[in-house]
Amino acid sequence: MAVLRRMTWSDMTETERERLCHRGLDDIFDPALRASIGTIIEDVREHGDEAVCRALRDFDGITIEPHQLRVSADDIESAKVSGEVDLALDEAITNLRTFNTAVRDRASDWWMESTPGLFVGEKVTPIASAGLFVPSGKASYPSVAYQIAVPAVVAGVPELALVVPPAPGGEGEVDPAVLVVCRKLGIADVFRVNGPAGVAALGFGTESIPKVRKIVGPGSPAVTCAQVEMQRHGVATMMLLGPTESVVIADEHADVMRLAADLLIEAEHGTDTSVVLVTTSPALADAVDDELARQLADLPEVRAAAARAALGHNGGCVFVGSLAEATDVVNRYAPEHLQLALREPDLQPTLSRLTEAGEILLGQDTPFSAANYLIGCPASLPTSGFAHVSSGITVDAFLKRTAVAQADPAALRAMSPAIVALADHEGFPAHAAALRRRHPG
Repeated sequence: MAVLRRMTWSDMTETERERLCHRGLDDIFDPALRASIGTIIEDVREHGDEAVCRALRDFDGITIEPHQLRVSADDIESAKVSGEVDLALDEAITNLRTFNTAVRDRASDWWMESTPGLFVGEKVTPIASAGLFVPSGKASYPSVAYQIAVPAVVAGVPELALVVPPAPGGEGEVDPAVLVVCRKLGIADVFRVNGPAGVAALGFGTESIPKVRKIVGPGSPAVTCAQVEMQRHGVATMMLLGPTESVVIADEHADVMRLAADLLIEAEHGTDTSVVLVTTSPALADAVDDELARQLADLPEVRAAAARAALGHNGGCVFVGSLAEATDVVNRYAPEHLQLALREPDLQPTLSRLTEAGEILLGQDTPFSAANYLIGCPASLPTSGFAHVSSGITVDAFLKRTAVAQADPAALRAMSPAIVALADHEGFPAHAAALRRRHPG
């Protein structure tokens, strides 16, 4: 049985193209889910820690008291991972610091004289507080912890709180790898919570959990829905970190073994994942299909089932007539992750035509797993087509820009006629009077 669902872009109707590109939103904005999340949010707003503990009991099967929501300093200090994982965490954090420091250095204050006597610029400062959501349950995600926490630390956010669901089936234990990341980054405010209730707690503040101005972090449709709903209560969140997705552009020269392996990286996440191969070569697709079947046999059944869904009815193979048409497909799709499995001479010309993707990895020596874990580029990226309008989580997500301006008397006099004309046109006499009184006549 073929693994890849097959489509030809030029033969697809507009409805079929839209169906391929539409993913991830229906579950997040399901009316029943929104109603359920709304109930949790209101409960947290009204009852604070009690409601957070209630959500842990009802949805996670874990019973704790409000004083146990905070992970103790002793638990953070004593958390341990293997030596290999500890070294890997250090390397990943170092690379992320390097990348985000470079981003921070480019986001500096600036000041210029735009016209004689008129000076304008910007002052760049960190946001006052941020909440970091790290998923749990299906797997251990220390990579998410450092991917979203390092940019916040580099930005200089003075107040950071991290929330993470406790391990399923336990008594409130938190993934020790996440706690090791917190220790390495100096994050002391760590809380064990149910995902949606934790998002609400960060937004409102409770007896134990501090209120923050911005919440970031990927999660299930329920967690993502909670972040969207909290925007109505004045909390900033990132749009949209939903089910993962990837696209690979490949031609007939791509290495089949590596191509199949790279398609499976994101595909194994879950049955809501979408993975698409865009290629000019039917022969390559045939070879990749055979190789995918062989490699799927090496995966645990739960991962293999997820991959078949991601590469089957959720995604598949799209045939195009040229690399230029391939970029048209990708720019329409706007994937979270994109890899170009092309010859070196074709990489830069193809890159120049691409504008809509969360990340673009060049060549078959830059697999998604390297970017997810270690390269240092952001790995928490916009999904569901939001790469059209937003970016991944870097230090920029935790910075804000304040405009600054200064005019001397001559510059203000020169601007006065235009200011008065516009104020009179819009019907704001005090705006105009402020200039007329300075410069009568």
